[in-house]
Amino acid sequence: MGEMEDLRVTACTRCPDLVDCRSRIVNGTGPDDADVLFVGEGPGANEDEQGEPFVGRSGTVLDDQLRAVGLDRETVRITNCVRCRPPENRDPTTEELENCREYLEREIDLLDPDVIVTLGKVPSEHLLDRSVAVTKEAGDVVDVRIEGTPRRVLICVHPAATLYDRSQEETFATTLQRAADLAGVDGSDNGGGQTRLDGF
Repeated sequence: MGEMEDLRVTACTRCPDLVDCRSRIVNGTGPDDADVLFVGEGPGANEDEQGEPFVGRSGTVLDDQLRAVGLDRETVRITNCVRCRPPENRDPTTEELENCREYLEREIDLLDPDVIVTLGKVPSEHLLDRSVAVTKEAGDVVDVRIEGTPRRVLICVHPAATLYDRSQEETFATTLQRAADLAGVDGSDNGGGQTRLDGF
């Protein structure tokens, strides 16, 4: 169990605004050897209340689509760029993202996932260190060095985007299918997986 504890942040006071706003630190959930790591932006009100990432409406969208591609919440790990809820659900500041960065890097390092899926603009830009047009780039796999180690990052739209814009549903579904393929999920990639990926 020791290793799992390393993935948890139990006390941190680096960001004054977030310390004031949060009711708790929201750590990642899921197995500490998951093949797929989803990275969101930060906790919202539901997450802050329940202490788990993606538990509101976005969480339901994510859960449903995970099931559809043969992944499920129990087999993947889900975490956020910042672990505390920003006031009024504003975007985390650059400084807040930097303050929390080492926790995320440690989680990625211990997990050593096959693929990291960024859910939305903030995590995509945070890990790729450039501006990202998420809707255009969703489904792209980018090789990035994180702490010197090459990682595969799959850009994805935020699950909430599908609630406001129906056209994002297909993008979201296709991207999650790609995550399942990259993680080699059971029968979904019956030899024909590679050809299908090349068609993207």
